[in-house]
Amino acid sequence: MKEVEILVEVKNKSLNELKEILSKYKYLGQKQVVDEYYYDSLRKDLMPDDTGRLMKCLRIRTKGEKTLLTYKDDIFSGDTWIYSDEFETEVEDKHILEHILQSLGLKHLVTVNNTKDIYKTDIYEIVIEDVEDLGLFIEVECKNNIEDDAVESARIEIRKFISNLGIEVSGELNAGKPELILRKKGRIG
Repeated sequence: MKEVEILVEVKNKSLNELKEILSKYKYLGQKQVVDEYYYDSLRKDLMPDDTGRLMKCLRIRTKGEKTLLTYKDDIFSGDTWIYSDEFETEVEDKHILEHILQSLGLKHLVTVNNTKDIYKTDIYEIVIEDVEDLGLFIEVECKNNIEDDAVESARIEIRKFISNLGIEVSGELNAGKPELILRKKGRIG
């Protein structure tokens, strides 16, 4: 599935203020999400590059009682992230999956602990993300199937949607939360 989304950091609002602003949209609930990212020291494309950017990544996501294995292939235009091709499947036993990854030589890179409040419109999923050790973010993802030639226009519309929320935010981050955590800890970049 093509993942077309924009992530921004919230500058001037508390979690409760954000929830109030987004209350006009359908609330889908709150989820605790733990994402554990893995790398392979033998595959350059499955490791952070010299700047810390992850071009491809493998993660185990724990969301409630569910465990999901996800592979993401990020598509860039120059240095700008455009979208990801994301492949995800539910896994019955997380411990067996961890054992398989370790047996294949993959190593733990970083863990992202995240509380997500999820809202939706007909077109977008809007998520307030309270990320441990990072802060508050808003991620807006287009839930419609986007063709390659429509990705940039979808991104323009997402930027307009975010701008119309009336929330002071950073510019588009052009980095995922694992990369942001690694940078903050001084491990890369």
